[in-house]
Amino acid sequence: MIQMSKKYEAIVIGVSAGGMAALTKLLPALPKEYPFPIIVVQHLHPTQGDFLPKYFDKKCALTVKEADEKEPIQAGYIYFAPPNYHLLVEDNKTLALSIDPKINYSRPSVDVLFESAVDVYGSALIGIVLTGANNDGAAGLSLIKQRGGLAIVQDPRTAEAIMMPQSAIEATTVDYVLSLEKMAELLVELGK
Repeated sequence: MIQMSKKYEAIVIGVSAGGMAALTKLLPALPKEYPFPIIVVQHLHPTQGDFLPKYFDKKCALTVKEADEKEPIQAGYIYFAPPNYHLLVEDNKTLALSIDPKINYSRPSVDVLFESAVDVYGSALIGIVLTGANNDGAAGLSLIKQRGGLAIVQDPRTAEAIMMPQSAIEATTVDYVLSLEKMAELLVELGK
């Protein structure tokens, strides 16, 4: 498993169907002085608006916002991909938005975020795949694991939609398969 002394620098989360309920159990559990930025791709309807970041900003100790182009990534923030944009991490640790074609029928795509983030953070990246009804995130989580990062997946038995977590488990050797409650405890521990 994991050595707690290992230095992590960022967390990326991919989620789709059932995401609102899953993220409500996970994100508010993180303390105000949490040392890692968290970057989230939730599959959204293209005209969804910015409801999710506003909703979670009220519920979380951390600052939650919709990601902006060229925005520097900072600890203590949770960044959500805006509807109908891919969200990427640039080499200078800023965020980038793209309207490239959909990947896995999705824009934003979990794989696009994970693959760009691991290119920047390498083994210092924590990748998390939660509930969802397609296989987006499986290839990206596999790449995070190959580069020495930490791979965490929601236990499919606890997911509203099992396909995304199940696909991730089948794609790579996952470090942790956990309920959302246990995952929240682990993330708090990793931040100490």
